[in-house]
Order: sequence, then structure tokens, then C-alpha cells
Amino acid sequence: MSAHPANPSTATQAGVVALETTGLAKSYGAVQALRGVDLCVHSGEVLALCGDNGAGKSTLIRVLSGAHEPSAGEVRLFGKPVQFESPHDALQQGIATIYQDLAIAPSMSIWQNVFMGAELTRSLLPGLPGFRILDRRAMRQRSAELLNSLNQTIADVDCSVSELSGGQRQAVAISRALLWKARVVIMDEPTAALGVKETSEVLGLVRRLREENVAVILISHSMEDVVAVADRVIVLKAGRKVAESSTQGMTAVRLGQAVMSGVF
Repeated sequence: MSAHPANPSTATQAGVVALETTGLAKSYGAVQALRGVDLCVHSGEVLALCGDNGAGKSTLIRVLSGAHEPSAGEVRLFGKPVQFESPHDALQQGIATIYQDLAIAPSMSIWQNVFMGAELTRSLLPGLPGFRILDRRAMRQRSAELLNSLNQTIADVDCSVSELSGGQRQAVAISRALLWKARVVIMDEPTAALGVKETSEVLGLVRRLREENVAVILISHSMEDVVAVADRVIVLKAGRKVAESSTQGMTAVRLGQAVMSGVF
């Protein structure tokens, strides 16, 4: 199995709308978790989602990642209406979601984690195409290339992920997303429980994704992180989008006040 390119030709154009939702709603019985959310994120942009617990951030992630179907509304990927049957389906179409736990296997090597579910194979003997083995050399080389593209110089991609720092583990998860040609990357609390140095590393990764013209949706409770890397911020409250603003010139204190009040 190999990674599936999913980016249309418009994905290479800076500033194009990568992902857009219109009237997105999600109900669980009588509980309305999302209430008509409209948003868009452009290629090469970092859009932050902020809000208190219960605001609807997690539900929105689940819908955009393909984990849950919306009850109403539309999702468009590079202008095309899309529906996802599963997170894997969303990944194949170009949306990768990196959750707080990263969904990596600490005991496995870096390259094994990067290629998990997308292993490369090669023919063992000429003339016997059906008899194939894992192409470990190619996967090691490609893993190193992906990490280098994120400015991560990890000497040995054979080392286990358990030996890596929190920032380096994020880089491995992001490399896996890039392997699948993801043009929209959703990051759920990527700096939670990290120290100052590791947080700085992760924010550097977010900036690197923006430089690579990837659209990033960042969910974070850290107002400092949001104003440091996001271009725009949306505030959710009780399942609704109540405020939206550019982060230019914004302080963490002002953003915190907006999350509380719902007004910038």
C-alpha cells in the first residue's frame, strides 16, 4: 500500500481557500454540539479555534476529520463538496488530524511510524512481482527527507519514538501527514504538557507547515501560542462561532478576554 496524493492543482496556489464549512451542525440526540458553523482556512494560513470546554471544538474536529458525520451543512475541500466515511477517508482526500496523543507507537522506529499504514514494498526477485518484501531502505530515506523538510535533523530514523522529545514526536506525526500529501493539517492541543523548549519546537513546526503552503487548523487553550503562530482566530461558544479576528497586533490577554466574552 502506498500513500495517496490528494491535493488538487489549486493546492499549490498560495492563499486559495483550502477548507470551508457552511452551516455545519452536529446533534447527538437532543444535544446540539454544533450550530451552523461557517469557517474557512486558506493554504499557507494558520487558523486557530478557541473556546472553553464544551464550546464545540472537539466536535468540529471530529466532523472535519471524518470521525463523525455532520447533521447539517456542507464541507468543501478546495471548492469541492466532500463527505468522509472515516478518518482514513479524510486523510486520503487531504485532511490529516494530529491529536494530542499523536497516535504513534513509541516502541516502533521513526520510519515505521511515518509509514504506518502506507508501507512501501519491492519485488524480491525479478519476474516475480507478486512476491514482495518491505522496502526498508526507501522508507528510511523518505522519512529522513520528510523530517529534514521540517528542519528536524534526527540522525537515526531507526531509533524508537520513545527516545524522542515531545517536539520531535510531533515532527514524526506531521511527517506521516505529509507523506499522505495532506494539504490541511488539524492540530489538537499540540503543545499541551510540553515544556518551554519543546513548545517552541512545536510552534516552529506549525510555522514550517505554513511555509510549505499547508493550511493549518490549530486548537489550543494557550492564548500565548495562538497569538504567536496563528494568522486568524475563531471563538466558539455553545457550538456557535461567536467571534472572528486577525491576530495581528493581538495580545494573549485580549484574546483571553474575547474567549470569555465572545467579542473582540
